[in-house]
Amino acid sequence: MARPKKKGISGNAKNFITRTQAVRKLQISLPDFRRLCIFKGVYPREPRNKKKANKGSTAYTTFYYTKDIQYLLHEPVLTKFREHKTFAKKLSKALGRGDYGDAVRLELHKRPVVTLDHIIKERYPTFTDALRDLDDALSMLFLFANLPINHNLPLATVATCQRLCNEWQHYVIRTNSLRKSFLSIKGIYYQAEIQGQDVLWVVPYRFAQTIPVDVDFRIMHTFVEFYATLLGFVHFRLYTKEGLVYPPKFDQDADAKGAGLRAFKLENKGIGSLSETAVTSQAPKKEAAKQIKLLQEKIAAITEGDEEDGPQEEKVTEDADTFDTFKPINTDSAADILPQPQISNNGAGDVDPSNLFSHTTFYLSRETPREPLEFILRSFGCKRVGWDAVLGEGAFTDNELDPSITHQVVDRPPIAGLPLVAANAGTAPRPSGRVPGRTYIQPQYVWDCINFGRLLSPAEYTPGALLPPHLSPWVKPSAGGYDPMAPITEGEETEEESDAEDGTGMTDDINDRDDEDEKMADEVDVSEDEESEDEEEAARREHQKELEAEAAGVKPPATDEKKKKKTKQQREEEEQKEMQKIMMTKKKRKLYEKMIYGNKKKEDETKTLRQKRRKLEKSKKKSAA
Repeated sequence: MARPKKKGISGNAKNFITRTQAVRKLQISLPDFRRLCIFKGVYPREPRNKKKANKGSTAYTTFYYTKDIQYLLHEPVLTKFREHKTFAKKLSKALGRGDYGDAVRLELHKRPVVTLDHIIKERYPTFTDALRDLDDALSMLFLFANLPINHNLPLATVATCQRLCNEWQHYVIRTNSLRKSFLSIKGIYYQAEIQGQDVLWVVPYRFAQTIPVDVDFRIMHTFVEFYATLLGFVHFRLYTKEGLVYPPKFDQDADAKGAGLRAFKLENKGIGSLSETAVTSQAPKKEAAKQIKLLQEKIAAITEGDEEDGPQEEKVTEDADTFDTFKPINTDSAADILPQPQISNNGAGDVDPSNLFSHTTFYLSRETPREPLEFILRSFGCKRVGWDAVLGEGAFTDNELDPSITHQVVDRPPIAGLPLVAANAGTAPRPSGRVPGRTYIQPQYVWDCINFGRLLSPAEYTPGALLPPHLSPWVKPSAGGYDPMAPITEGEETEEESDAEDGTGMTDDINDRDDEDEKMADEVDVSEDEESEDEEEAARREHQKELEAEAAGVKPPATDEKKKKKTKQQREEEEQKEMQKIMMTKKKRKLYEKMIYGNKKKEDETKTLRQKRRKLEKSKKKSAA
């Protein structure tokens, strides 16, 4: 007879371990255990059967994989935590004895420092894995970079986050990696493409933040510490591959004066390193162009020998950046002509998005958000961005009357009756009017241009104008759903009016009928019982009603017959669906009902949005008239 198994030594009871048991096994405190789990990426797990995993108990417990806790036993950071515990005891004893010199010595030279380099290499074996996990890291660091300093947020942490965020923005500007952006209630969303990987992060608005009391900043500091180390590794790899020195030079005086991104200066690794690489990258193109040119000369020589009276071919000028178009040889035999590739900046043949604002000069008014606008404009090729001196140093120009300015971003309503100011009217810091020949736009214009990938018409973005809807570039309208950018057709505009006319059920002519016409209209309404009668009886009654309507001088009710036919068809379809639902199992029937409910809810929402838009369009037309 086989030996019976003991309870709690296999299955869920062995695969899972409670948090209390894990803390005792690792011999550390609960805060250190949380910190270690965040560093190593070990998170609580949910067993299928909590009662079996907890050895018969039904109390609420946090579980971890036993293998994960066994893996943490050999972590070098765990040794540092124990060393820090010993250091804390020595420091408290020195302070208790009053030996402050010994306490200072311990604080300066004996404090254990936790390094996370080996954890970063362990959790992210390849650089692509690190890029895929940058979304949360960037969002967390940008959040801490915008928070005020207090007892929970030390100056060193906020300064480190600000430095890393500025370095990231400099790399995105340098490589023109920014693709899309969106203004939301939570903040500003950005999406950049780094080495084929899409990185999405959110930046909060620069408002006066109120630090909540019920937030555990110890856990958030642990995430910030890990993410800062990760981003430092990523920056070093990206800057090195770009041929730049990392970290970039930082001007503290310029940063104190509000320079922002201009406080950092990028430097190349060695003089002319980038130019040499550019030359080597262009060498293969030139060699290919020479080979194509020789091939064309041979083809031209062959055609000249075959055709004595043929015209001489013109010399084709070569360009190293474009493909050549080969013309077919004039022969008697018909041959297929293949389309040749054509070089363009993008697939649609539009302007390259990285150089979208390269030929413009922007000036940011003092009421506009300078940091996001500067970042977006420089990421899309704008080299000349100026702003008011109140917003800080580092601007291309702080003179609002500079004649080189082509676009000015304004976020205040226009004041009627102000005269125009000439571009050479002096250096007044605040002119009382607009400069002629300059385009005045609202900040949304910049975001819509980069999301559409082209320069839009500024007519809809003038100061004080009702802006078009700002839609998320990552949400595409589904089939049959509501599309805010689709124009309203005439059928949709007249839908409400037709519904209102149908809802009345009577016109002015029907209100003037006598009692005989009212009786005839009552007879026209067909009840459900009459629909089930024989076709001959129904045809006879319809013929009788038509005769009565002709005698009364009223149009015969032909629409009621159509409605009756539609209702019969609908009833047949509903009966068929009910029969199919009866044949379903209970599980499938509930799933089908949920699907029907979800589709009906989406249709109602789409219909409601379309009705709201029609009302807005009508109100606009009335106000314009």
